[in-house]
Amino acid sequence: MSLTFLPPPLQQINSEIARYAGVDLYVLRLDLMHPLVNGNKWFKLKYNLLEAKEKNFTTLLTFGGAYSNHIYATAAAGNLFGFRTIGVIRGEERLPLNPTLSFAVQQGMQLVYLNREMYRQRNTPTLQEYLRQRFGEVFIIPEGGSNLNGVRGCTEIIDHAMPTAGYAYAFNHICVACGTATTIAGIALSLHEDQRAIAFPVLKNGAFLAQEIESLLTNYLTSDLPIPYSSPASWELVCDYHFGGYAKVNNELILFSQQFTQEHDVPLDYVYTAKMFYGVMDLLKQRFFCKGDRLLLVHTGGLQGNVGMEEKLQRFSKI
Repeated sequence: MSLTFLPPPLQQINSEIARYAGVDLYVLRLDLMHPLVNGNKWFKLKYNLLEAKEKNFTTLLTFGGAYSNHIYATAAAGNLFGFRTIGVIRGEERLPLNPTLSFAVQQGMQLVYLNREMYRQRNTPTLQEYLRQRFGEVFIIPEGGSNLNGVRGCTEIIDHAMPTAGYAYAFNHICVACGTATTIAGIALSLHEDQRAIAFPVLKNGAFLAQEIESLLTNYLTSDLPIPYSSPASWELVCDYHFGGYAKVNNELILFSQQFTQEHDVPLDYVYTAKMFYGVMDLLKQRFFCKGDRLLLVHTGGLQGNVGMEEKLQRFSKI
């Protein structure tokens, strides 16, 4: 598999809804950067991989659920860049392995399972020391790549992923799905003060992520890591489009995703991007945005998860 990462294309969405609202709509296709390591996952892994290499670690250890895009991307990146990888998976082992975990094993990742009570302690020094005693000197990447290295990578999504220098400044609003708050924090740090970042939490009761965003921004601004601007741009959470919670979907979301893909040739994943895109289109109908606004929707990848999700949906439909 190639180590080449392509610049993500910028795709305009010619939508009747957007035209009626008087808004220009574009998608930044991070999903097309690389066949296996793409989306925001690459940006969150990039500086973690560099630090691990600089400190002469040979093994990466990280955490995730059974359908985790982060586990998938870390396994692939480890294989590409010459690291041994260990994935600590939430819950009990279930055989046969689902497509995400099967792929991770094919990439050379060793899977370790923790019950949910132990998994909740994944960020504590006690559990991390236990893991180091068990597996030796490992470079630990938190779930979802949610650390300052991850934020640093995400500061590059807008400016450095644009095909034309300075084109990012033409957008009033940058919209992104939100799970751990790392991506929105990095994007907010990279925008001009007259731009606004809008995050769509994919978790139920996602308002708590505001505190996570503030914490990441504060810690980043007080670190010695490079800062694009002296202060982050304004940001907000729109918490009304979680569809019941993380990895929860219904027929309305599935139908929207399928129709959007058919009409605009932009495949969406059910867990993240479909919910954000649905939210944006619904807000356009409500005149949430002003005429003349230019919106950039960040496609964060995650399409691998659709295979496992569709298998689950098929099983449920037969019950």
